[in-house]
Amino acid sequence: MSGAGGPARVPTRAEQAEGWRAPGQDAGWLNPVRERFLLRLLVRKELRVRYRGSALGMLWSYVKPAVQFLVFYIALGVFLQLQRDTPAYAVYLFSGIVVVNLFGEVFGNATRSITGNQALVSKIYLPSELFPWASMIVALVHFVPQLLVLVVGALLFGWLPSTTAALAFVLGIVILVVFTMGLGMITAALNAAFRDVENFVDLIVMVATWLSPVLYRISMVEEAIGGTLWWWLYQLNPLTIVVELFHVAFWRFAPPVVDAVAADPSLVAPGEPFGLWWAGLLIAGATFAAGTVLFERSKRRFAQEL
Repeated sequence: MSGAGGPARVPTRAEQAEGWRAPGQDAGWLNPVRERFLLRLLVRKELRVRYRGSALGMLWSYVKPAVQFLVFYIALGVFLQLQRDTPAYAVYLFSGIVVVNLFGEVFGNATRSITGNQALVSKIYLPSELFPWASMIVALVHFVPQLLVLVVGALLFGWLPSTTAALAFVLGIVILVVFTMGLGMITAALNAAFRDVENFVDLIVMVATWLSPVLYRISMVEEAIGGTLWWWLYQLNPLTIVVELFHVAFWRFAPPVVDAVAADPSLVAPGEPFGLWWAGLLIAGATFAAGTVLFERSKRRFAQEL
């Protein structure tokens, strides 16, 4: 302990060996692993606060995506007749919807994780990395019910689990979570100083559905802009890569799709089944590294900026 107004005493080597550490010292990006107990407490707090006073509670994890799916399916599948040219269109559509929903929740929650926990950040010391990571875990909790609905829907169309499907799913989840957490840590750090950032993030989430092949087939994009720089940028969009991996995991090998692709190979993405997964991993890793560096350099100013 330090005297009144005096500098904090630096623990001796013996004290550090026993678990003591100087104020403000932490494990950096390893904090979510080192401080698992605190992370669990924050996750529980986030879930309780979100559903406090709610009659449906976790059922909203089913209601919201179900309504979103019905609106898109009726507007695009029925009115614009996209289901006519896309076999098992319901599975194709929902495979993309669960991706953009997870992206939007992780990205938006991580962006607001510091400002949303202003009382904790400004009054007591907690490793700041725990807040965006807790938001990500809460988003994954909400993702599980949507995934179960997707699996049941795919099974109704004759889909069966396979090694290819499992590998595509794991690659997609890893790319999505790593990429989105990188973006979320960047925007969380910036949002602590400039509240306009969260509004900018809302705009990105709003257009994400249309900038990846969620509602339409990627072959339609190739027909429109194939061979141009925009086509390559579209393919390198990590969300495009993840959505296509989810299509491989849950849609591509359903019997109606297999038969349709045999008659018309243009229904599927170029280079499927895994396409540009390696580029997705590289972009996600680079984004995560950039987000971690920026967050680490900014976190000591959070209390003052809030």
